Amino acid sequence: VDGAKGAVRYALGAIKNVGVAAMRGLVEERGCGGPFKSLGDLAGRLDAHAVNKRQMENLTRAGALDCLNANRRQVFDGIDRLLRQAAAAAHERTSNQMGLFGGAAPVAMAEEKLPDTPDWTAMDRLREEFDAIGFYLSAHPLDSYGKSLERVGAQPVTGILAAGRSGQVTLAGTVIAKRERTSAKGSRYAFVTCSDTSGVFEVTVFSEVLAAARDLLEVGNSILIKASVQFEGEGVRFTTHAITSLKEATAGASPGMKVRLASASPLPRLRETLTGQGRGRGRVKLVCGLDAGAEVDVALPGGYKVSPALIWAVQEIPGVIAAEEM
Repeated sequence: VDGAKGAVRYALGAIKNVGVAAMRGLVEERGCGGPFKSLGDLAGRLDAHAVNKRQMENLTRAGALDCLNANRRQVFDGIDRLLRQAAAAAHERTSNQMGLFGGAAPVAMAEEKLPDTPDWTAMDRLREEFDAIGFYLSAHPLDSYGKSLERVGAQPVTGILAAGRSGQVTLAGTVIAKRERTSAKGSRYAFVTCSDTSGVFEVTVFSEVLAAARDLLEVGNSILIKASVQFEGEGVRFTTHAITSLKEATAGASPGMKVRLASASPLPRLRETLTGQGRGRGRVKLVCGLDAGAEVDVALPGGYKVSPALIWAVQEIPGVIAAEEM
């Protein structure tokens, strides 16, 4: 952790299917030629024989290229173009021929030549990031549930482990792996690995619960788990009694949403998003900045169906600084 900036540093070579050797060359080039200024600059200096499409895809999905272009989907869809430019630049260097405009350096690809595609949604970005790294790094799917987790009685797994008491518990988690097995009697059961914002845990799901909840136990789904926890020496075991969709379990649990705005520009899109969600009991409050650092709170009339999905959608609107449950 970088104490000054609050950043988490993660090795490029540790990203899935990337490897240390390719990244060592990339880091050496950055050290010799200075920081990469754009995607075109990166392509022009990239060793096309050392970095392939799969590596570039996972670097993009993990967010390693965000400093050059924050639209991960646009970069992902444009990787073939970047690699073609890298190959052309490498050929130009090795052939020692002058470029079309009299310079030996390759012409950087303009950003507008990348595919004109919107970025992945916040949830899709997290799924792609998880697939590339193996865990959630920049955020967690449960972040948008906020206080709704407390309202449905979900406890963080680290709190349960710290208490060290056997008994009945309620957990919320996002499924990151599932292993199904067949018992000696022929019944199916599963070990399901989940993560919440505090850590990773595994629950055992026996046949009856597994049959009822199998569709929910797909990687990326967020679930609410009723379970018994048993501490055995240094080990711990969670046995599930019921599993439900976290989205459905928290529906109506959120009393409202606070939206912080930088200007009035997001208002038309915000109105469209709220209207599309429909009316409900959740209150929505806007927090707008004024001159001299002052702020004003504006409570919207009526109520809306405030849900984690709505909070995610509002966070994606350009000009919205933050959207959070209240």
